[in-house]
Amino acid sequence: MSGSVPAGPRPHRDRIWAVGMAVLVGGFLVLVGWRGVLLIESGSAVGVMLGLAVAVLALVGAWVLWRSVLFGVRMQTLARTLEAEGGLPVDELPRRPSGRADREAADALFTQRKAEAEAAPDDWRAWFRLSLAYDDAGDRGWAREAARTAYTLYREHRQG
Repeated sequence: MSGSVPAGPRPHRDRIWAVGMAVLVGGFLVLVGWRGVLLIESGSAVGVMLGLAVAVLALVGAWVLWRSVLFGVRMQTLARTLEAEGGLPVDELPRRPSGRADREAADALFTQRKAEAEAAPDDWRAWFRLSLAYDDAGDRGWAREAARTAYTLYREHRQG
């Protein structure tokens, strides 16, 4: 999740990159899982134990990959919905040469977005914008948590 919406074709390039990486990781997990199966089929006690461990690691990796892809799809849904409503914030923060947002500007935006989310705790839009502000401020863990809250509220809003 990268802050607010940047100008230009970057979101399309980012999506291609994410899909490519997911396919590569998925392929790697299949190969690792296959090696686990081969070790299990070896019949030796050590081979079976290593094979089970490798197979479990491959399954855990597949679950993590699935959760990450699902998170990305959900956030894309929120971003598209908010964009269609005209409420998706445009990235206007000053950037350092590294591409990271200027810390003071990001902190000021974060304070504003946090106040908006506190004023409307049941509004998924405010929580989604807060998650973008957390990301700009460099706090990815809280950004993901706010994004999960936004999606939960979005789903409840659509069902209710």
